[in-house]
Amino acid sequence: MTFKPLDLTFFHQPTLELAPSLLGKVLVKESETGVAAGIIVETEAYMGPEDQAAHSFGNRRTQRTEVMFGPAGFVYTYAMHTHCLVNVVSGEVGKPEAVLIRAVEPILGIEQMYERRGLNKKKQELTSGPGKLTKALGIVKEDYGKPIFEPPLYIAEGKEYKEIESGPRIGIDNSGEAKDYPWRFWIADNPYVSRIRSNKFKKM
Repeated sequence: MTFKPLDLTFFHQPTLELAPSLLGKVLVKESETGVAAGIIVETEAYMGPEDQAAHSFGNRRTQRTEVMFGPAGFVYTYAMHTHCLVNVVSGEVGKPEAVLIRAVEPILGIEQMYERRGLNKKKQELTSGPGKLTKALGIVKEDYGKPIFEPPLYIAEGKEYKEIESGPRIGIDNSGEAKDYPWRFWIADNPYVSRIRSNKFKKM
């Protein structure tokens, strides 16, 4: 199974368009132990300075958020509790926006995923969350700042899914009215989509 990385120009689209357009694409991580990959089935958009749920709300510029102020198409990783989460930097230079990759459907390197996540996991639990998928694919904080359009960590061509739904993002209850923005996108009826707060607003 071979993958063709997306061209950098793909990531130069508005964040609220990039987030759903990533669905169906393939997230790939190459490592010394092999290649692991999954179809992106769930994303969340974070709209920068005006979005209370974004790390860059109010143009907050720190060592952690610095990559978000640069060009689109680069990796933003950060730690949440004991997990690493992976985002794609989006938006224009100086306007720190990003798309969180929230869930993927495993298609390659599944044995590696079981080893990394634990051999007693059900297949549907391997990558059905942002912390799960990074551990399963071997994505780490040190991937921060790397281009997402070339190895070892990249997003590749996939296939189009017509049934896409949207609704509120997850785990941001302390972010004021932003907690209700319908900026979470997922492939309808995919078993690897997060089940928490799965209420939907609309089909796209």
